[in-house]
Amino acid sequence: MVLPAPMRLRGHRCFNRLHRRGRRLDGEHMVLRVVQAEPRLLNPVLQRWERQAPESCRCRCGVVISNKVSKRSVVRNKLRRRLHEHLRRRLEQAAEQGDQWLLISLRPGVQLLEAPLLEECDRLLKNAGLLP
Repeated sequence: MVLPAPMRLRGHRCFNRLHRRGRRLDGEHMVLRVVQAEPRLLNPVLQRWERQAPESCRCRCGVVISNKVSKRSVVRNKLRRRLHEHLRRRLEQAAEQGDQWLLISLRPGVQLLEAPLLEECDRLLKNAGLLP
């Protein structure tokens, strides 16, 4: 079974680690948090996959979009899927990002225009050292 990289980050322990120990990079529309991966916090099935995954596929990402961004779940989920796909494409292109966990949180009241969000996402990834 081939799983796409980066995979979605799941589990409250992973998100707690990102909030407590993650390096925070602020943008106008979003906040990016980056922390060294801690596979022991994943559930056992995902831990097994982490050990077997190629080096280029070990980056996991989470995207948080609150009700304050949009009250409609359809809009939030569409934006979340677009950001996950963008992260997957960008981090696959990066030569060596290492074992990292990323969390992107959109700020309340953000305009839901896709192009500026993706540009800011790239800028934050470059500032974090994940893109050349």
